[in-house]
Amino acid sequence: MTVDGRRVRGERTRTAVLDAAVVLATEAGLHGLSLGQLADALDVSKSGLFAHWRSKEALQLATVDRAVEQWQERIVDPALRAPRGVRRLLALHEARISFYATGTLPGGCFFANTQFEYNARPGPVRDRLAEVFARWTAFLERLVTEAVDAGELPTDTDATRLAYEIDALGIAAAMRSRLLDPETTYAHARHTVLTRLRTLCPDPTLLPEGLR
Repeated sequence: MTVDGRRVRGERTRTAVLDAAVVLATEAGLHGLSLGQLADALDVSKSGLFAHWRSKEALQLATVDRAVEQWQERIVDPALRAPRGVRRLLALHEARISFYATGTLPGGCFFANTQFEYNARPGPVRDRLAEVFARWTAFLERLVTEAVDAGELPTDTDATRLAYEIDALGIAAAMRSRLLDPETTYAHARHTVLTRLRTLCPDPTLLPEGLR
């Protein structure tokens, strides 16, 4: 099979540009993201970017999709390597907090920021974000249900409520770490979820007693 080198280079360039767009969106907002702003930040021609995205909205939608890919690569995929059940739930939360702590996105969590930014902005971008949030919520609930099925959480566990609690702690960590001491904020989020799962789990020895 012949590999089209130009296409490969084009995809690499596109991904690099979208990575920069995700960063810019966390700093200045997704709504304000434009081809011109991105071209200035990367010191490239606007016409070159226009070949990939024909409008500001197309760029914004592509940026959301790239942020989803980053989330999958940095948070979901590592967590799925943990055993199914409470350990996978904890691994997911740990991976999320660790991603925040790296400072890869200097403006904080892309999704926490855009969730607030687009609450009152109807349109295709808000619809895409709502779809992403719905998938994430369903995924969290599925992991809780798997832990119940594995006997690692009580049978009367409310999957929707526990998933909400875990996600809320992640969002709070992302937002509070921008204004308060991040190390303390992340530690509170990590230990609270660990304690919650240890309290619920019939065999708390499956989980660590504490986190470093």
